[in-house]
Amino acid sequence: MSESLRDHSLRIGDLDTGPRNTITDVPGVLVGQATIRRDEPAVARTGVTAILPKAVAELLEHPVPAGTAVLNGAGELTGSIQIREWGILETPVYLTSTHAVGRVMDAAVEIAVEADETVGTDDVVIPVVGECDDSWLSDARTVHVDAADVKKAVATAGTDLEQGAVGAGTGMSCLGYKGGIGSSSRAVPQLDATLGVLALTNFGGSLRIDGVPVRRLLEPATPPNDAGSCIVVLATDAQLSPHQLERIARRAGLGLARTGSVGYHGSGEIFVAFATGDERSVGDDELNPLFEAAVDATEEAVVNSLWAAQDVTGRDGHVVQALPHEETLELLTQAGRLPGRGR
Repeated sequence: MSESLRDHSLRIGDLDTGPRNTITDVPGVLVGQATIRRDEPAVARTGVTAILPKAVAELLEHPVPAGTAVLNGAGELTGSIQIREWGILETPVYLTSTHAVGRVMDAAVEIAVEADETVGTDDVVIPVVGECDDSWLSDARTVHVDAADVKKAVATAGTDLEQGAVGAGTGMSCLGYKGGIGSSSRAVPQLDATLGVLALTNFGGSLRIDGVPVRRLLEPATPPNDAGSCIVVLATDAQLSPHQLERIARRAGLGLARTGSVGYHGSGEIFVAFATGDERSVGDDELNPLFEAAVDATEEAVVNSLWAAQDVTGRDGHVVQALPHEETLELLTQAGRLPGRGR
């Protein structure tokens, strides 16, 4: 497991995390990734991340309720129109780079066909694929992802989740530093439920960690374009309706705002939430703890994506530096955010 700021006593919000502090704390949810790093014949700093609410065949037979929300729409989440119409998710959520969306959709169809012989005869699927632009570090004139990478991500999916510059996050930049894959979770004892978040972070702004203006104080070397994107996937084992899930998905935008995002013109902040619970339905007046969990876990997922990432050099010698740990720890200590750390 990747080290996080929580290991240094940072606590975002009042709710406790799950045991892993990742989206896989939600029972049944698995995550798999394929990382593509090579320099020839073209520079590749990219990959695929797959979030599975349940096994592919089971998901095709028994879709889960889902909802989507958009803060800023300069991006893509395929299948989102069907989710909005029917309120269900019937494929894994795949994350990748912008130009690889078609390749990933093709592979996702192959995966569905191999998992269920009725796909393509009795019915068809529209895979859910979200994207961010990693072209600052990865040569986007070449589509590096192929079907084998997508199948690897699904086949290796498990509960252990590497974060930072891995999978779809390999070439992403966030808030002036190296971004990527970040995850966090919250226990919601009022509902005997867990909510988990996985974020693909590639957006701009002025980084704040638990309210501390880190970027303004550290003044990093910033990639030239502050716009980017962020796909946030939220999962819970509470039993929720599609409408309720749309409301929870919308709260991811509040978590991004806490970290410094303002949803720039050229940035796509797109969110999808799904539920796996079958115990009891949750009333609308009971949603507040899940809203709190969604905001806090989204904020921490972004921070975790930054903390786990390393410096990455990509195409044309472009470099995106990782968030400096010691300097950040000192700033947070001075601000009283790390009570367990001596000065």
